[in-house]
Amino acid sequence: IILSRSISVNRGDVLENQSKKIAVLIDADNASTASISVILEEVAKYGIASVKRVYGDWSNPTLKGWYEIALKYGMTPMQQYAYTVAKNATDIAMVIDAMELLYTGTFDGFCIVSSDSDFTPVVSRILSNGITVYGYGEDKTPESFVNACSQFIYVEKLFDYTKEDVAC
Repeated sequence: IILSRSISVNRGDVLENQSKKIAVLIDADNASTASISVILEEVAKYGIASVKRVYGDWSNPTLKGWYEIALKYGMTPMQQYAYTVAKNATDIAMVIDAMELLYTGTFDGFCIVSSDSDFTPVVSRILSNGITVYGYGEDKTPESFVNACSQFIYVEKLFDYTKEDVAC
């Protein structure tokens, strides 16, 4: 399902969207490597992903798969050490970068890839500057983050297969 507020893309908009610059910020702690290719294909419908950053503590073995993904898609891996367990160090680094990118005045849109409601306030702040925010996350994404985005896309809906197929 795609939730949308005042944003639509049709074939006539494609040429116009090719010049729009999108900042893609990915929360590796709360996003799947398996969905990145389809997310980037979807983002390309709205503009050029001129910044692609993925945030995480790369010393954490659970994020090992992101190395190949970052190389394959030309992403900049943003190291953020987890100074203590169960804190939001990665989220804070991502929010700081989002604000810095916002204030450059360079971007027509932001793409936040996460299933974490901690990004709801930053989405609201970006929107208050008149910038579109595309959110991508899993079905488990909290409603506050989903509703805050200009458009939110559940990554499971981007695939041609069902959840049962994934579990096999």
